Amino acid sequence: MLWYGHDLGGWGWFVMSAGMILFWAALIALGVLLFRSLSGPSGAHSEPGASTGGPRPGLSPEQLLAERFARGDIDEDEYRRRLTVLRSGTTAPSGRP
Repeated sequence: MLWYGHDLGGWGWFVMSAGMILFWAALIALGVLLFRSLSGPSGAHSEPGASTGGPRPGLSPEQLLAERFARGDIDEDEYRRRLTVLRSGTTAPSGRP
């Protein structure tokens, strides 16, 4: 059965080398994923609310709307429409029955 004695042939070395490369790549990828999952969300050390896009505490709804407009999340028409709704104190029609 062992035509080459105790040594591996050419394909044996190739398969063994490729297997070791895949093993170490998988081990490193697992380590990176584990580190990232345990370290928390990215941007956790930045300004509160900046990485998640969530509301920052202590800001009025008008200030939050102005920040969204300044970041480019909404255009001028939408900004003015929402600002009018905020200042009037009514809710915008949602189009649902």
